[in-house]
Amino acid sequence: MSQPPVLTATASAAQPPALFDRALWLARRARRALPRPEARFLHEAAIDGVLDRLDMIADRDFAKAALIWPGAPEWASALSGHPRVGALEVVPPAAEEVLPLAPGAFDLAVLGLTLHWANDPVGVLIQMRRALKPDGLLIACGFGGATLAELREALAEAEVEATGGLSPRISPMGEIRAMGALLQRAGLAMPVADADRIETSYPDSLALMRELRAMGEANALHDRNRAPLRREVLARACAIHAERHPAEGGRVAAAFEIVTLTGWAPGPDQPQAKRPGSAVARLADALGTTERPAGDKPGR
Repeated sequence: MSQPPVLTATASAAQPPALFDRALWLARRARRALPRPEARFLHEAAIDGVLDRLDMIADRDFAKAALIWPGAPEWASALSGHPRVGALEVVPPAAEEVLPLAPGAFDLAVLGLTLHWANDPVGVLIQMRRALKPDGLLIACGFGGATLAELREALAEAEVEATGGLSPRISPMGEIRAMGALLQRAGLAMPVADADRIETSYPDSLALMRELRAMGEANALHDRNRAPLRREVLARACAIHAERHPAEGGRVAAAFEIVTLTGWAPGPDQPQAKRPGSAVARLADALGTTERPAGDKPGR
């Protein structure tokens, strides 16, 4: 029996320049360690958001689901344990951003808090949309632009003070409006982008950096500075962070923004926008007011 075709198309024929060193990212993920349960709290928060969205969709079961690039093992167990999710196929992260999914095979596709690591996020969303049946649901999670703003500010200012230059130390992350626009570019219907801000604290900046490495979220920019961060720069960054963003008990504050994107594969039964000028009733009648020609002032 012949095998179904596998999706290989990305957003465009010309690949965009690589922003991330995905081979390095994968290597770090492979050897990462999560020694404390609290190091998984961001993934747990993102998973809760996905499950809440599934619960809010009335009278809908997802017989076949795809979990793409799960950021932590909890993703698979949480989705497979949901009463409305049936068979689950897991696509682990890979160096190439090609999803081995048959077209039109899934009722649900979820990307697990790793959208911010995609070199071609539109291409990834397009592949997810093509893997869905008509009226299938797509949910994609990633960190938003407000993530680690405190640490980003401290590192940048300390490096400028010490060296007169600036190296990218934390990955760029998209603003919610830009991330929401990705859904429209990928051809999803009824797109929605939500952001949840999580505020927490750490004993110091070094503890925060250690936890980022434990979560597999350390700097993996393709054009990152390969030289180790100078000791005086690191010390100054820690001082700036503690001075400007203190938290209770002598700790430092840190904020994370989880952006959750939802959209639907186009289907024949979805609500469609009306053609401009096709209204059969006047807005003035609905509001109980008098319609005036454009340019007329009230009271005339």
